[in-house]
Amino acid sequence: MSFGVNARELYETLARYEEGEPYRTLVVPWVDRAQGGYRSWLAAAAEDDSWWAEKGAKHDGQELVWELYALHRVSDRLLLTFQPHIEVPGSTGPRALVSVREYLDVFTSLGMAPFAGGEAFDPFLHEIVEVEQADDPHAPIEITEALWPGLMLGRLLFNRAGVRIRAGVEHAQRGVADRSPLYWTFRRRHRPTVDLSQGWGGNSQWRTDFRLDYRTPAGDRLNVAGNRPIDGTADLHPRHPNNLSPEERLLTPGGRRELLRHRCLLRAPEAADALAASPGWERDLMPFDWRIPGIAP
Repeated sequence: MSFGVNARELYETLARYEEGEPYRTLVVPWVDRAQGGYRSWLAAAAEDDSWWAEKGAKHDGQELVWELYALHRVSDRLLLTFQPHIEVPGSTGPRALVSVREYLDVFTSLGMAPFAGGEAFDPFLHEIVEVEQADDPHAPIEITEALWPGLMLGRLLFNRAGVRIRAGVEHAQRGVADRSPLYWTFRRRHRPTVDLSQGWGGNSQWRTDFRLDYRTPAGDRLNVAGNRPIDGTADLHPRHPNNLSPEERLLTPGGRRELLRHRCLLRAPEAADALAASPGWERDLMPFDWRIPGIAP
């Protein structure tokens, strides 16, 4: 699809830009050009109607999934300003690219609706950025501060709101829930991230699928384009490439569902010692196609 703009173009221009105010110089002109056809194209993803599986249709599903991923990369870059800075000798934090108001203006201009951090923690809507460990190990997760707003495109979740939380260690462990790898994410300032673009070349990395989560009247639908059962398939050999890996099987069924919902681990896994025998297992973990049984792909 060609609408005269694309998100990869904006991302790469921002990555090269060394001047003072990229928002007015680069972002606003891009957003102005994105009105009309591009905005309408994005809107095709707003409803949970299996559009992503349509090939050769007016709104080609695969192209739109890739474009949503590229646009999410733009969001990741703009959000760096609002994230904790991990001190590294000789390093400085990224310069501010946009204010919260400017960030929202970009994406609301593309048809998205913002939501704030809110009072009740909801893993569909909230990304854990920092954990304050409560004295009571059973204390539930509560939001103490919202760091950036979230965005919905119709029923489709585009980006979760970033929040600081307080919780007992039985619900969210400091150093794990806020510092373990965050999946389906290209970049965060304060923690490692894992997505399927990493390690690919300059063009191939942009053929990465955006994760599709929908909030519908019937309930939340997570990773709807996933095609691999989250508990594996008994009919396949355990080492079959379409089955769960040994590392995935070392996570409990509840742990796998928690990872799918939160996009990260919340506590050290029960099989931490066994997993430690596979250095780098968190990066080798491949939850990207997980699908919960009973939810149609």
